Amino acid sequence: MKKNIIILFSMLYSLMFTLPAHAAWYEVTGVSTVVSSEEVARIHALEDAIFKAVSFSGADIGSISNLRPFLESNKKEYQFTNHEVRYVLVEEQRVRKGVMFVRARIDIYPSATGCHVSQYKKTFLIGNIDLAAPQQAVMGQIYSVGDDFAHVINRQLDQESSSFVSVGTTDYEISKRFPERLKMIAQDTGAQYILGGVITDLTATLDQKLIRDDVINRQFALEMQVFDGKTGHEVYNRNYREVAQWPFPKTSQIDTKSARFWASTYGEMMLRVSRNIMLDLESEVSCKISLPEVVARFGNQVTIDLGRLHGVQKGDRLQLWHTGSFIDQNGLPRNKVSQSDITLTVSRVYEHEAELEIDQQDLAGSIQIGDVMHKIL
Repeated sequence: MKKNIIILFSMLYSLMFTLPAHAAWYEVTGVSTVVSSEEVARIHALEDAIFKAVSFSGADIGSISNLRPFLESNKKEYQFTNHEVRYVLVEEQRVRKGVMFVRARIDIYPSATGCHVSQYKKTFLIGNIDLAAPQQAVMGQIYSVGDDFAHVINRQLDQESSSFVSVGTTDYEISKRFPERLKMIAQDTGAQYILGGVITDLTATLDQKLIRDDVINRQFALEMQVFDGKTGHEVYNRNYREVAQWPFPKTSQIDTKSARFWASTYGEMMLRVSRNIMLDLESEVSCKISLPEVVARFGNQVTIDLGRLHGVQKGDRLQLWHTGSFIDQNGLPRNKVSQSDITLTVSRVYEHEAELEIDQQDLAGSIQIGDVMHKIL
């Protein structure tokens, strides 16, 4: 299906007011397949239009998640305060061949203080997504749908995320029962966060028709977790549930890597879920601090494990924090982080790492491998 987006700029207010950011109107067409009802399809199409406009404008895509509840009311105009999206005007909506098209004009004030601007990009490792009940995958024999969906999320973060970089996928089991294993996996892959999940529902219902062909509607429910690679602890979890028409014969075998599957109504639904996962991560995780780690030190120069791919630029200044560990009174190992008076300046940037000069040369001897730092704004 060919999806068209028409972007029209009209800098209506930039000449009238003095603002820290320039406002712009974007005219966008969002699309969504009609599954359960036209009302639900309208919401999804409107979300699609807002996402296209916000991502094109350079605004914070993580803020879109906060707008979803307000889009459920069937209105022609939406006005928001304290948000980069200020105004949404639905100019036209129509259904053609089972697809909802919503054309909207969206007023956006991009902010220069969002976390995607002030923070370095965070690295994610995507774990394989398991099936809680493999017998539910019998119809279509889609036993590898979880692994293929993990690759879709991986591409989603790589291509459309503002705050994250994916370091790839892994076949290791991702479970909160093994935090030490998660820490080792994160260290080996250079991931700050690890994403894991399990598909909990793939059941189908049959809507029998007397004259027309029967319609099969199939569930898709996913439980997703995000783990901190430094501690192995779960920092975020969320459940997703959608339903879409299963357009394939009940006895056919479907290749979940094929374009035929991902272009179907069911595949389009899963692509929408993957984008919602990315947007929720942008909303919940992007503002967590990025902590470049010292991986090497030679004299007055140190090397960190973040580079051009993560947004590091020559001339950036960073504050150093010393890391250490101790045994508490109960005999449990604990980690500690203490701020230092050392600042560093980025002198050379590579794809995945960067070199920094220590501003206080007399304190260089106190820097250890494993110390972390944060960007000075």
